[in-house]
Amino acid sequence: MRARGMSKQFGSLRAVDRVDLSVPRACVYGFLGPNGSGKSTTIRMLCGLLTPSEGEIEVLGLKIPAQAEALRRRIGYMTQKFSLFEDLSVRENLEFLAAVQELPRERARKRVDELIEQYHFGDRQKQLAGTMSGGQKQRLALAGAVIHEPELLFLDEPTSAVDPESRRDFWEKLFELADAGTTLLVSTHYMDEAERCHRLAILDRGVLVADGTPAELAGQLDGRAVEVLAAQPRRAQRVLVDLDGVLSVAQVGNALRVLLADARVGERVLRDALRAAGLEAEVGRAKPNLEDVFVSATRGRERRAADAESGS
Repeated sequence: MRARGMSKQFGSLRAVDRVDLSVPRACVYGFLGPNGSGKSTTIRMLCGLLTPSEGEIEVLGLKIPAQAEALRRRIGYMTQKFSLFEDLSVRENLEFLAAVQELPRERARKRVDELIEQYHFGDRQKQLAGTMSGGQKQRLALAGAVIHEPELLFLDEPTSAVDPESRRDFWEKLFELADAGTTLLVSTHYMDEAERCHRLAILDRGVLVADGTPAELAGQLDGRAVEVLAAQPRRAQRVLVDLDGVLSVAQVGNALRVLLADARVGERVLRDALRAAGLEAEVGRAKPNLEDVFVSATRGRERRAADAESGS
């Protein structure tokens, strides 16, 4: 999948702004961003549901949106809202989706049997979908999305309404699909899910602000994440948050996690500021994580825009 200069304008709102993407086959590619960042709009353009205002999109060798109809038979799509029939049973839902995808009758029967076993619905295939838990509905929706064995699967915040254990089980299913050769594009606002992806794009107000493996993105912040252990962390936070060169200060338990705009700011600047305020603290480097990457990509962009405006 490849996109160049992909943009979407809704009236005066530029929801997606000149996004470039390259997604390799059999990859779990994540979209991370807050609500309103353009994740869903981007996914809908990539699968041919929305026509871009500008740019070029190629998916599975097809030009989108011109060849969107040919693409639909080769992709699956799952949204955060349960979209199957709650008054049909598990099996009836899968049989209906097999008919929608025009699977031959014998192939449909075998495929439904495979999915019921693979997704652990053997003792629930006659249960009405509307009576199942959130995690069970999520598994059923995923089974329905892959009924026709798509080459590419789009998942738009699929785990937003389920418990952590169900989310973990769901991701095991996603990696099984990737191991079998399916390419997956997953949007999320959960950091722990984003860390599971092979590659990750971070969107901020329609702009692609970071793209790479989670390890690569975190590695770019070496020297910029600092941990502060202070007896009065709230007072220490108030001292540090307004320092030049500090992007964010967040309390994690009894410690403060400080993200610097530049590694050259250094721990000594933080230590001196705390000492000047009458606060003793231990200050040392921390290993950057994906939350640091997200803060750096979004707040760092805001900071650069503000600096450019003040400079002009």
